Amino acid sequence: MQSARDITTYRKFWAARFGTAPFLPTTRAEMDALGWDSCDIILVTGDAYVDHPSFGMGVIGRALEAQGFRVGIIAQPDWHGTASFAALGRPNLLFGVTSGNMDSMVNRYTAERRIRSDDAYTPGGAGGKRPDRAVIVYAQRLREAFKDVPIVIGGIEASLRRIAHFDYWSEKVRRSILLDAKADLLVYGNAERQVCELAHRLAAGERIAAITDLRGTAFARAAVPAGWIEIDSTHLDAPGPLGPPTDPYAMEPGAAKQIERPRAAPPEVQPVRFVRGVKNADRERSVIRMPSCEAVTADPVLYAHASRILHLESNPGNARALVQRHGNVDVWLNPPPIPLTTKEMDWVYELPYQRRPHPSYGQDVIPAYKMIRFSISIQRGCFGGCTFCSITEHEGRIIQNRSEESVLREIGKVRDSVPGFTGVISDLGGPTANMYRLACKSPEIESACRRPSCVFPGVCPNLNTDHAPLIRLYQRARQVPGVKKVLIASGVRYDLAVESPEYVQELARHHTGGYLKIAPEALADGPLSKMMKPGVGAYYKFKELFDRYSKEAGKEQYLIPYFIAAHPGTSDEDMLELALWLKKNRYRADQVQAFLPAPMATATAMYHSGKNPLHRITRKSEAVRIPKGLKVRRLHKAFLRYHDASNWPILREALRRMGRADLIGSGKQHLVPAWQPPGTADAPAGKPQRKSARPFRTQHTR
Repeated sequence: MQSARDITTYRKFWAARFGTAPFLPTTRAEMDALGWDSCDIILVTGDAYVDHPSFGMGVIGRALEAQGFRVGIIAQPDWHGTASFAALGRPNLLFGVTSGNMDSMVNRYTAERRIRSDDAYTPGGAGGKRPDRAVIVYAQRLREAFKDVPIVIGGIEASLRRIAHFDYWSEKVRRSILLDAKADLLVYGNAERQVCELAHRLAAGERIAAITDLRGTAFARAAVPAGWIEIDSTHLDAPGPLGPPTDPYAMEPGAAKQIERPRAAPPEVQPVRFVRGVKNADRERSVIRMPSCEAVTADPVLYAHASRILHLESNPGNARALVQRHGNVDVWLNPPPIPLTTKEMDWVYELPYQRRPHPSYGQDVIPAYKMIRFSISIQRGCFGGCTFCSITEHEGRIIQNRSEESVLREIGKVRDSVPGFTGVISDLGGPTANMYRLACKSPEIESACRRPSCVFPGVCPNLNTDHAPLIRLYQRARQVPGVKKVLIASGVRYDLAVESPEYVQELARHHTGGYLKIAPEALADGPLSKMMKPGVGAYYKFKELFDRYSKEAGKEQYLIPYFIAAHPGTSDEDMLELALWLKKNRYRADQVQAFLPAPMATATAMYHSGKNPLHRITRKSEAVRIPKGLKVRRLHKAFLRYHDASNWPILREALRRMGRADLIGSGKQHLVPAWQPPGTADAPAGKPQRKSARPFRTQHTR
């Protein structure tokens, strides 16, 4: 893995003399109280401002403050005009823009595209406090208010839209958010490394347009500069001939008109001369040209191909720059940032956070803060590679760890400073609970690896699966004075956990509060192979260990499995099999997760193209079954909630169509009854109904 400058070693900007702000200012009055005449950097976010290391703007703001910059926060501005965006005045260096901890579209709409009534990142949980596509709207308002101030976009919404991407809410491919937002620069990932360097370089007088060598960023340029070697992405992974046969990557204005939308190429751009073989010494001056935005918009197979290339070039140890033509400009993606070291992670998480919402919110409850106020992050990243998840695209698959001492110090801060603490740490984890200090046994192999997952189709033999450091951390955490219990609420990767029975024992004996949530997601090989999730055998092995150690500890504890409905690769028969399994094991799902195609996720490429980017994409490559349309998605959700009487009519109809009418009846062997209770969906009017439906008792299997 390449090295990068330690973000704790920069010489502080001169404004460090103002000291540390109790809260980063959100009004001119707060700036005046701090003695500031202006902000160096202003961050605009779609979330309420919570000064806590689980909230992105709190982290980025404090990191920049620690570098010596004066940082202001504009939280949930009124986007209908520019007044809110001008509240803190003109920043000296840049505006940073994010939708918040969540993508604004995911935050506002359900998987069925219904508007949500609430927002966990808003005081009082009120909905409607941020616009659709918040990054674009905020950036446009800032440009109206301050035409010449650099605008840098980032966060999850920008990260997942850095190239042409399928947008589930409009059912079309949209161009890079960088262009729609008219931003100067896009930073992707957690971004502390990028924003610290960027701020210092701007403060030193560099123009933002000249900063083109910063890893983890994307920007627009007219063409590939001289001295770079271009590689046609089809030389790496050929999608096969197009019909009619044209070259979708040619830069000449007329060459790709048969499959691309018309565009005007600048006259100074010359035809690209691609190379096939690139010497190792030239890799850092090589760039991979992906199909253009117009090409992937017109051809879903090329979209799947581009998605595959993006994911193949995601390892910071070997990734090359990518470029994608959008009309008459190139969107250039530099390789991912170098992961933070343990020293840097400790620095980030031990900045002087107040660990609570800004005082201006008074007694209003911010649900997301209430959920995480007693939790501690111990790691970042995930090497699971689940195709429906956006963690890999955002945080990367290299695990970034904090030190034990840093985590223990933060537990002490929670104990001593967070109102309402009763002695229970609600979570000690990260994107995945049990990847702390797990990594490839060989740094050389890790830097060269292009596998999308370290645990699929099985645990890689090069992966160190020793849970001893995590067990030791758990043990030390629960011994901190004043701490009564440390719970694990993050998702446990059970196929990793079974590699360490000692970890399962520690988890069952000391860190489970009666129920442990895990995520098999599916049972059938069809969807599991498209999710890159382990088979049900790993679940049973983990369950056996968990039950045994719970019993030895004298505890009655249960596993709560989570499943996804309507994921690519799922058939009606797969969902029926899952429903029968749920009934056999006496599970009743109160809430059901339907697959939501997030921008840039591999499963989204499957959803849009019907192809499987986990393998080489060709015109004749594997076709993926896609449960599309409201009717089939509702049916798959209904199978997961087979016990809900309102779902019985649609299930009866499906069972008859599938030739499984034998599952309709009132016996234990049946899935749904033949009768409909009054007051539920489709109960026949005027026909006598049974007075009550007494379904089986709600239980969770052990």
